[in-house]
Amino acid sequence: MDELKTVAKFGDPMLASISQGLLETHGIKAEIFGETSSYPSFNAAEINIELKVNAEDYDSALSILAASDKAE
Repeated sequence: MDELKTVAKFGDPMLASISQGLLETHGIKAEIFGETSSYPSFNAAEINIELKVNAEDYDSALSILAASDKAE
């Protein structure tokens, strides 16, 4: 089993999903952990949603997410 590393944390499940999609379009498999409620306002109070990738993809994933933040 591959080791997973947390590449980002979110309070909003939609932002986590967008980031997951961004990574996957670059060929990096990403998983979301910690979505505890289907009501986003319950999750927004805490940053409890984690986006994880395989350890070997960690550095690439960080670069992709950082470049995306700068593009906005």
